[in-house]
Amino acid sequence: MPVRDAFVDLLLGGRCAGCDRPGVTLCGGCRRLLTGATPFRAWPDPRPAGLPPPTAAAPYADQLRNVILAHKEHARYALARPLGRLLADAVRTALGDRRAVWLCPVPSPRATVRQRGHDPLRRITKAAVRSLCRQGIDARAAAALRIVRRPDDQAGLSAERRTANLDGAFAARSPWAETLIDQPVLLVDDVITTGSTLTEASRALETAGVRVLGCAVLAATARHRTSGS
Repeated sequence: MPVRDAFVDLLLGGRCAGCDRPGVTLCGGCRRLLTGATPFRAWPDPRPAGLPPPTAAAPYADQLRNVILAHKEHARYALARPLGRLLADAVRTALGDRRAVWLCPVPSPRATVRQRGHDPLRRITKAAVRSLCRQGIDARAAAALRIVRRPDDQAGLSAERRTANLDGAFAARSPWAETLIDQPVLLVDDVITTGSTLTEASRALETAGVRVLGCAVLAATARHRTSGS
């Protein structure tokens, strides 16, 4: 985090977004927790048909959950940088030996973006691209998806109802679809729960002829099976 942000936090009595201790936006312990995470393959259970292989940077719990929510719901913009580095870790694992990738974030409804005052995933994706480029990976962001039907709130829905709720929610943007054909593409999101959102987003891209290599997310809920790293 820039020195200026740390100074402002200390001056105004800020608190760590992860553990709520007084001090900077992200304390040393919570920062080490994020940088020390080991990405893993996180298949939801049950596994949705058509979901590309999902890689999560860490479990969705405790300090990481707090940091994600602080950035998303409380517009603590300084958290985009460490969250972007965390997403970059998941992307590197998902890529394997590849050294180039297009990152396609799952879009949020415009009304939700207006309500929050920012687009959290877009901001994190840009930070992840910068982090990957510094590591010698040719990474680029692609706003290749659009929402064509706003689904209902997913909270509390079963896996089956989430899938039905999201059916036909996304479509590929035609200029992007042409650009991404035969290119390495990863879908990115903040959290994977049932996998229904990423499955539908993948379907929209693949309908347009774009092959999705996999998915990279910041965190996976407890509703998943792990396999490898």
